[in-house]
Amino acid sequence: MKGPRETDFAYQAVYRYLTQLISEPANDARVRLPSLRQLADRLSVSISTIQYAYSLLEKEGRVYSVAKSGYYALPVSSINAPGSGNDLLETVYVNARRPAMLVLSADEPALLQPLDSPLLLLERELLRQYPRQPHSSSQHCGELELRTALAARYTTSPLRCWHADDVYIGADLRGVLEILIGVLSLKGATVVVESPCDWVILRLLQAAEVQVIELAVQADGGLDFDQLKELLEARPVRLVMVSSWLNMPRGSLAPVDNKRSIAQLLERHGSWVLENDCYSELGFEPDGQRFRDLLDPDRLIMFSTFEKVIGTEAPYGYLLSRHLRVELQRHFLLRSFHLSPIRQKAIARLYSNGRIDQHLQVLRRLLKDRKVQMTQLLQERLGDALHFVEPQGGATIWVRSLRQVDVRRVFQRLLKHQVVIAPGELFSLQGLHAQHLRLSHTFAGDHDLAAALGLLGDALRLESID
Repeated sequence: MKGPRETDFAYQAVYRYLTQLISEPANDARVRLPSLRQLADRLSVSISTIQYAYSLLEKEGRVYSVAKSGYYALPVSSINAPGSGNDLLETVYVNARRPAMLVLSADEPALLQPLDSPLLLLERELLRQYPRQPHSSSQHCGELELRTALAARYTTSPLRCWHADDVYIGADLRGVLEILIGVLSLKGATVVVESPCDWVILRLLQAAEVQVIELAVQADGGLDFDQLKELLEARPVRLVMVSSWLNMPRGSLAPVDNKRSIAQLLERHGSWVLENDCYSELGFEPDGQRFRDLLDPDRLIMFSTFEKVIGTEAPYGYLLSRHLRVELQRHFLLRSFHLSPIRQKAIARLYSNGRIDQHLQVLRRLLKDRKVQMTQLLQERLGDALHFVEPQGGATIWVRSLRQVDVRRVFQRLLKHQVVIAPGELFSLQGLHAQHLRLSHTFAGDHDLAAALGLLGDALRLESID
C-alpha cells in the first residue's frame, strides 16, 4: 500500500481493495466487512484512511454501518454494477476512482499540499508520550484537546466566544450532518439553502425527507433579499443554510452590504442559521467578514471539516453550537464514532503551534496559481463556448455553456476519453444549473490539461441542442 503513494492516494487503493472484497462472496447474504483497525493493520495505512474509503462507499450506497457492529455490504452481484445505472452521482464517484482518469470534477483543495507528513510525524511523537491504554475512556464528542483548539480558533470577542463543550467532532462530515438533521427534527420541515449546493448536503436532506427550497446565488455572489424575505414570511422555515464566506462550487463572495441585510433579515425572523464553514480558510485573500460575524451566535450552528485544508488523513467533520447540548451529546454517544484520540491530538497540535496557518499561506498561493492557469486556458480555448465565474478561492471553477447543450451527454462523451466532469444538475434538487459544470483545477497525475479542455470543447459542440 505504501509503494504507489506518490502516484496514487492511499484511500483510493483502499477503496479499490474494498470493492473487490465486496464482489468476492457468491451468495446473496449481506457481507460483514473487516473493522477499521483490522484493515488498517492488514493494509499498513491509518485508520482515518480506512474510514475515508468506507465513507466513499457509504455515499455510493454500497456500504452501510451498524452501531457497535461494523460495516456491511451486499455483493456486487446483487446490485447494479457501479456506474451502470441512471444515478449520475454514483457514475461520477465510480469513474473518478478508476485508474488513469483525469478527474476534472473533484473538490480536493489539499491535494496540492496535503499535511500528511507533519500530521503523521506528530502522531508518532504523541504515541510515545501517550501510550495506548487498554481501558482508556473514549470522548464521544471528540478529543478535548482538539475541541478546545477549535473553540479558541472560532472565538473572536467576548460576545462571539466558544468553548470546548460547544464543539462536536465526528468521523466525517456526512455523519455529523446526519446527527444534526436528527437533533433538529428536520424530517418534513422546510429548509432554505443556497444554490448551487454541495451534493452531499442535498442528498442527506433529500434522504431525510426535508422540504428543501433552493435560493439561487445571484451573479454578484449575493442572495436575493426580497425573495428570502417573501419565503420567511410565507413559509414556516425551520432553518436557513448560508456559506460562511465562499460559496462553493462557485467560489464567489457575497457583497458585504448583501450579507448585512440578509443577516438583519434572519435576526428579525428569529431563524436558526446553519453556516457552512468548509471553505472559509481557502479564500485567496483570507481577510474578510464571515456570516457568523453578523449573526446572533445563540441562533447559529456551524459545520466544517478538516479534510479540505489538511487532506484525506483528517476526514473528521465537526460542528459548533451553543444550544441543543443534551441532545447533541446523546446523539453523538449513540452514533459511537470510532475516532483515533492520537490523530485528533495531532490535529490539535497543528492548530496550536501555528503549523496550520503556515500551511494555509502556501496552499492558498498554490490554489491561486492553479486557478490562474486554468482560467487562462479556458479563456483561450473555450472562450466562445463557456462562461465562468472568476473564483475567489477553493479548488473549483463554476462554468456555464453558452450554447444549449445536453450536459449529461457531454459527461458521457468525455468518460469515453477518460475525463470526468461534474454536471451542474448534481448541485440542485430542483433542476437548476442544467447548463453548468463544476471543473477542478487540482488533480493528481501527469495529464495534458489543454488536450482535455479541447475534448470538452468538442463534446459541447457535438451535443449542442440549438
